[in-house]
Amino acid sequence: MSYGQGGPQSQWDPWKPHSQQPWTSDGGQTPDWAALAEASEARNKRRRLLFIGGGALATVGIAAAVAVAVVSANGSSQASNNPTSQLPSTADIPTAGASAPSFAPTSAPPPLDPRDFIASAKKDKAPLSPEILFPGTQLTMGETVYKKGPTADTRSCASAAGGTLPKILTANDCTRLIRVTYTKDGIAVTVGVAVFDTEAQAARAKDQADRKSFVQSLSGGGVKPFCNSGFCRTTTNSYGRYAYFTNAGFTSGKDVTDQDTKVFAVGDNLAEFTFRQIHRRGEAQASTAANE
Repeated sequence: MSYGQGGPQSQWDPWKPHSQQPWTSDGGQTPDWAALAEASEARNKRRRLLFIGGGALATVGIAAAVAVAVVSANGSSQASNNPTSQLPSTADIPTAGASAPSFAPTSAPPPLDPRDFIASAKKDKAPLSPEILFPGTQLTMGETVYKKGPTADTRSCASAAGGTLPKILTANDCTRLIRVTYTKDGIAVTVGVAVFDTEAQAARAKDQADRKSFVQSLSGGGVKPFCNSGFCRTTTNSYGRYAYFTNAGFTSGKDVTDQDTKVFAVGDNLAEFTFRQIHRRGEAQASTAANE
């Protein structure tokens, strides 16, 4: 063994602190490049071995984590989904042809018919008077305003009728006759509503009336007498247990002719209003009955 400057030479370990690098034995300071290259190769080889070993350990760790996750997932799946052995038997599972549960059909009751309540005295129990049937001091139809005049109410129907109408009202047992007069621009119309116990009686009275059947005109309260003589225009109709009539003419006493369309229009408007009032009477009673 040779000795260099500074005492005996120790073997150089690249992983050992303060280990001395090898030098040549010629006493000079030139390093042994072959030895250094060999040592560097050894160091690099060790590093590669360490990297390979670390990678293998990391792979094992990842594989273990995945295995744990799979086991955990399988455990959760088994906890949330029953195994086949826990499913109901075939007899307990409804088949495609099984009938669905049935329920009794339900439906809202049909609305009450207003006409049913004005068809007979048995159901038509609401209060009735000239002021109820013809309220207020005037009547507006479209853009036309009619001034309300006197009213009358009698249980003796024949006494307020003329021509052939008294006999017809009596024969069909009329129980009441309500009258009201409206005026507009020298034209006056008396509306008469005859009340019967049944719809059949009212319809029969309407059918039996003729051109000579009329209600007596009603004057007074600023309305001059009219239609007491000469020609006036009359109408007859019925709805429910009510027959209603109009008697229209000039307050001047002039005869009504076919060319007097304004008289016809006033009479038709007031007949239409009377029909609506009778229908509203039925509607009000039907509504009350539906809410009871």
